[in-house]
Amino acid sequence: MTLSITPIGTVVGGRDEAFDDHWGTVTAAIELDSDQFSPEALAGLADFSHLEVVYHFHLVPEEKVETGARHPRNRQDWPLVGIFAQRGKNRPNRIGVSRCRLLEVSGLTVRVAELDAIDGTPVLDIKPYMSEFGPRGEIVQPLWSKELMGEYY
Repeated sequence: MTLSITPIGTVVGGRDEAFDDHWGTVTAAIELDSDQFSPEALAGLADFSHLEVVYHFHLVPEEKVETGARHPRNRQDWPLVGIFAQRGKNRPNRIGVSRCRLLEVSGLTVRVAELDAIDGTPVLDIKPYMSEFGPRGEIVQPLWSKELMGEYY
């Protein structure tokens, strides 16, 4: 099966290279593709405080894609875990998902904070974050992942 996805827009601004921590101070914009959309595609979005953004890790070369297990951030003191048990960028389809704060909607521009995607990243989708789509029940995760995320934002 072949799947073809056309980006809806691009991340503009923020960081120009990916590194793992301190995304909390990063602000950027998502510019929608004016050939596909008019500002009405964003009508009502400004009523939300947070977004979920789906994007493509476009700078990860095919040969760097992981399909098995690895130590997160190559730290040998953290366990060897499968690619689907972590959120690294070297994923089989190189798809990232991030929740970020919505700052402003203007025309075809969506300004955001805390989006962990770099300048030039193709955006595949934007969804308003609704608390009802958040996890139900207790959240369980291993200790190494809490340590990994300690300074992410």
